[in-house]
Amino acid sequence: MRSLVSDVLGARVAPLLPRERPPGRRGGRPRVANRAVLTGTRVVLRTGLPWQLLPPEMGCGSGSTCWRRFRSWTQRGVWRALHWVLLQELAWAGEIDWSRVALDSSSVAAKRGRRHRQDANG
Repeated sequence: MRSLVSDVLGARVAPLLPRERPPGRRGGRPRVANRAVLTGTRVVLRTGLPWQLLPPEMGCGSGSTCWRRFRSWTQRGVWRALHWVLLQELAWAGEIDWSRVALDSSSVAAKRGRRHRQDANG
């Protein structure tokens, strides 16, 4: 079976994620690896599957574990940073067709309908 998180994607995301904690001395349930959680998160986001229906056979922990990490990573800005990194790499490789880029007022505010930026002198 093909991995849902390739080695290339895993390498791009790994530096953006919090470091994995070593197992505790007092025992308890072992912490699910970040890459496994990333796999579960990708399944949920691509399929629309509810978090709680994530199959445990996938080895990515429970849906609750994946959701909690997804929420934590979102609050830490991981997804925004990953998007920025991937956009930079695509731009450097010349793979972005800038002629197809579009912005609208929901992306960039048009303050009071101004068409041009005003000079410092008014």
